[in-house]
Amino acid sequence: LRMTDMRRALLWGVFSMSLVMLFHRWNRHNGQPSMFDPTQPAASAPAVNGSAGVPAPVAGTSAAAPAAAASAVAVPGTATATTSETVEIRTDTVKATLDTRGGSLVRVELLGYTDEAGDGKHNITLLDRSAQRAYTAETGLITATAGATLPNHFTVMTLLPGERTLADGQNELKLQFAATAGDVKLVKTYTFRRGDYSIGVQQQVQNTGAAAANVQAYYQLVRDGNAPPNESSFYSTFTGPAVYTEAGKFQKIEFKDIEKRSATDKPGHETQADNGWVAMVQHYFTSAWLLSDRAQRELFTRKVGNNLYAVGMTVPLGDLAPGATKALDARLYVGPQDEKKLESLAPGLDLVKDYGWLTILAKPLFWLLHKLHSMIGNWGWAIVALVVLLKAAFYWLNASAYRSMGKMK
Repeated sequence: LRMTDMRRALLWGVFSMSLVMLFHRWNRHNGQPSMFDPTQPAASAPAVNGSAGVPAPVAGTSAAAPAAAASAVAVPGTATATTSETVEIRTDTVKATLDTRGGSLVRVELLGYTDEAGDGKHNITLLDRSAQRAYTAETGLITATAGATLPNHFTVMTLLPGERTLADGQNELKLQFAATAGDVKLVKTYTFRRGDYSIGVQQQVQNTGAAAANVQAYYQLVRDGNAPPNESSFYSTFTGPAVYTEAGKFQKIEFKDIEKRSATDKPGHETQADNGWVAMVQHYFTSAWLLSDRAQRELFTRKVGNNLYAVGMTVPLGDLAPGATKALDARLYVGPQDEKKLESLAPGLDLVKDYGWLTILAKPLFWLLHKLHSMIGNWGWAIVALVVLLKAAFYWLNASAYRSMGKMK
């Protein structure tokens, strides 16, 4: 009898916790406050380097980088006071702000996802460059040629004419920046698509000089080490950089580990591959750089300033002949941790969704919930169906226990 009581209590505990977590996730899906931690902890202001709040540049390659590039892959900063401007892009899914300095993405509001802080009427802001947050997406070019400077995320670029709002009936919106440094011209094109949180980012490189140009492209996400404002005190989830390769699989890197790392320490994740992606993970949301093709790349994590950290990739384009042009296509995902969507974008990208210590319960429950939703077509009724199934399973297990006890008697 005591064993039966223990089993019943355990089943009721699992059932109750499942209901609580489902209700919590349903509230979060609809932009409601967290039932575990509705208050907003104060975050210390991030420290940023460079002019106009531009974070510190890529500071070099890892020890595993090719010898030809190891000595001169740092992105040089700028001491000039050249001013830049920002431009706002609006689609049906995002409101994005880009800076002509580097053509960097410095703010992204997710339309349709309301912030649980305040009155619940403001959009979730994931990427942000403000007094409270430093979180940006940057791209540019570097070279192994000593003394040469290529367009990077410090370079003030020219904003090319074009639409700024996705019009009704329009499926995509393009925004272009152009800049020339030395003998290399860079045209950076952002493509925003209707109903999509994945942004196309193309870097088109042209050698305008009379000699071959050695070029590498880089993609990085820079973020402060502060916890997100809606972090729950009830259960812990991961916030920070992540790297994925076929060899190393999904690897999370804590901000504190990057902080403690010396120049000679190994980074604790794969650094060389011809596949994979990098991401910055945050509770319920994520950003990630994804390359369209298999290409050799270096994956890095590093500290770039006081309470400021970067995760990124560098991709060699090789020696570009005079007059030659080469384009490299990538995608930048900035949005919710929708497992099905993430699975379709890149292998292993769905792993950024972190359930914390509740993974053992949450993972199978949400798998079953998605299956029910695919059959029913309504999240509310899918949850009801899941509860009914859990309740039926509980009574079946309970009845089995009583039958076993009856046989023992």
